Amino acid sequence: MTAPGPPQEAAEEWPVPPTRQIAFAVRDLERSLSAFDGLFGAGPWNVYTLGPERLSEMEYRGRKVEFRFRHALTTWGPVQLELVQPLSGPNVYTEHLERHGEGVQHLGTYVEDIARTRQELEARGWTLVQWGSGFGRTGDGAFAYFETPAFGTLVEIIHAPTVRHDPDLVWPRRSG
Repeated sequence: MTAPGPPQEAAEEWPVPPTRQIAFAVRDLERSLSAFDGLFGAGPWNVYTLGPERLSEMEYRGRKVEFRFRHALTTWGPVQLELVQPLSGPNVYTEHLERHGEGVQHLGTYVEDIARTRQELEARGWTLVQWGSGFGRTGDGAFAYFETPAFGTLVEIIHAPTVRHDPDLVWPRRSG
């Protein structure tokens, strides 16, 4: 078997930057944080809760809805790891857990212009399945999850807020 050659140039510029985040849907965030610490030595983790109190817009499969979830973020080498535990409402995390169990739920990337990138992906036949915005301190920040025509893992595009809220907690919890 021969090694693959260098990538061929795409016919047109691809609208999504390379993956920067690997996210896992989990049923119990604290248990999963302990497991990931043991497996990867990853951490510390910043834990946040997002829902109607922090998200000004929420949409799931074309409908305005309310959902809540807890998620934990850490940097592991050049990649951000995310663990997501759904709490309530219809959402892609509960959907993943019901269909596949715990595991890789999406690959994420950060974009400068989420509206433009969203439009380009929809024009390419990608299906928007969940949207949320307003999680930054000043109401900015947005995320959009897409089903792709080619494979089952979702792709998330993220527009990071200028300033994020302080985390609900930092794990592992430090005494003192």
